[in-house]
Amino acid sequence: MDNLDYGIIGNCRSAALISKNGSLDWCCLPEFDSSSVFAKILDEEKGGSFEILVDDSYTIDQKYKENTCILVTRFSDGENTFEVHDFMPRYYNEGGGYYTPPEIVRYFKHISGNPKFRVVYNPKLVYALGETESYIKPDFIASLTHAKKFDTVFLYTSFDKEKVLKGEEIVLKEAGYFLLSYNEKIIKPDTKKINLLLQRTKVYWLNWTDKVPTYKKFNDQIIRSALTLKLLSYDKSGAVLAAATTSLPETIGEVRNWDYRFCWIRDASMVIKVVSELGHKNVAKRYLQFIIDLIPNKDEKLQIMYGINKEKILTEETLDHLSGYKGSKPVRIGNAAYAQRQNDIYGILMDVIYTQLDKFNTDIENKEELWTITKGIVWIVDNHWEEPDKGIWEFRTEDRHFTFSKILCWVALDRAIKVAKIFGKTHKIDKWRSLEKRIREDIYANAWSEEKQSFTQSYGSQDLDASVLLMESYGFIEAKNPQFVNTVKAIEKELSNEGLLYRYKNKDDFGLPSSSFTICTFWFINSLFKIGEEEKAMAQFEKLLSYGNHLGLFSEDIDFKTKRLLGNFPQAYSHLALIECAINFSKKDSETKLKESFDNKE
Repeated sequence: MDNLDYGIIGNCRSAALISKNGSLDWCCLPEFDSSSVFAKILDEEKGGSFEILVDDSYTIDQKYKENTCILVTRFSDGENTFEVHDFMPRYYNEGGGYYTPPEIVRYFKHISGNPKFRVVYNPKLVYALGETESYIKPDFIASLTHAKKFDTVFLYTSFDKEKVLKGEEIVLKEAGYFLLSYNEKIIKPDTKKINLLLQRTKVYWLNWTDKVPTYKKFNDQIIRSALTLKLLSYDKSGAVLAAATTSLPETIGEVRNWDYRFCWIRDASMVIKVVSELGHKNVAKRYLQFIIDLIPNKDEKLQIMYGINKEKILTEETLDHLSGYKGSKPVRIGNAAYAQRQNDIYGILMDVIYTQLDKFNTDIENKEELWTITKGIVWIVDNHWEEPDKGIWEFRTEDRHFTFSKILCWVALDRAIKVAKIFGKTHKIDKWRSLEKRIREDIYANAWSEEKQSFTQSYGSQDLDASVLLMESYGFIEAKNPQFVNTVKAIEKELSNEGLLYRYKNKDDFGLPSSSFTICTFWFINSLFKIGEEEKAMAQFEKLLSYGNHLGLFSEDIDFKTKRLLGNFPQAYSHLALIECAINFSKKDSETKLKESFDNKE
């Protein structure tokens, strides 16, 4: 079964997906949201790829070099063995800043014998909208297209360029390389320089993971998820992407295909909160600056999402010449959801601002701007919290009074009051407390269903929704409150299917949902843990981890029956929720061990 068996490599400027057989099937250069160079994942015939082919006597294994984002694919027939180390260069410059060129390196390490392989090098620039032609030049292979727009890439290699382009057999007797660059190199690379790039990049990632605390349980999964979230952060602006891909479908053959190479305020803020807890405050500081830069006017409403370079218009269009992942059309670029109103983003953003100030108060610059944003958010919430919106799941038709949106409006006030206390601005607090109380009472009056014994998806509805599980983690309700316990149990009864959760089961703009939204299952496991069903939560968590791909990576969705991964990949949402669950289990384990040691002393 195809289970999105890809590894991601990247350098916080762009990213690429490489299959478990070593085929580079998705990459956009020079940046995450640029047009694709390889897009086989979206069309096996037209998309373009960069493959390494060996005969059937070889077995192929793939793993990450420990605590790094360097992907190692090992080819061996027992006697003849080699490894391909795939990465995008990233390391700290001595003069300051990071070296992050729009390049992919494929370093071939000779292990034993005389291994043989062939290469399929087939770039299809600008989303394969027209022909891409490749030419052998003295120092490189140049590939270019004039379709729609002119674009080029350059392939440098230690191997015979003619054999590479013709797909002829190559015998590996010593280390070699490919370097795919968006720009022509000023200094021609060689194997020694490429190995130095590999070592410098390895050191960067080892230093990065060294800052992450060590956890008693699930430490490897926490680190891999943290590295994946880092790969989805964009250095230049501070944006955090929802995923590295576009148009991987929520269900095979259906039209729920979206472009996720953008920065959703909600997703990014949740990521930042988790990454901060793991000790990486620079990512958080860059993101806060991204937000500050987006709100120049005090009365300007926040969009739910932006381009990674702060673009506000994200016009959606379809690429009808591409057949889509496993035939799932349409392939989309851009995302029309940018124009939606989703009132929850204000609470989510205030939660991040408060968390950063609480953790790093003495360190945070731009405190005046953050106080201005805080006042602006309270003003917006005060004026708009009673209005319906599209909600967290971005319903494209009617607006409703979504419970999650109301809860997050409450969070906005709760955190704004805490921020006011940090800044000593107490003159605002009484007025804000009055509004916070009104919102809280409104939720209890309108979102609770006596019939369902649960908080529901929206006011006056009987539909349940996994997003309301977050009311406890945001501090709206205590975990042991009977209304929350009953809500968890009602959601399990109605939305759980073989241990995986629906977001909701009511019809949306595209009919009935037919796959599980991965983050919702993590939310549910977390809620089970919080209400005291810890053993059950742990068993479900371990089961869910087994559905990740061969590298422990998760996409947006999981098919209920087959358990195959679906949706855009890798998904920041899924990995941040994995980390939250794993940290909770690990903390509990530490508390238990601490209590046992005290008991033993007594």
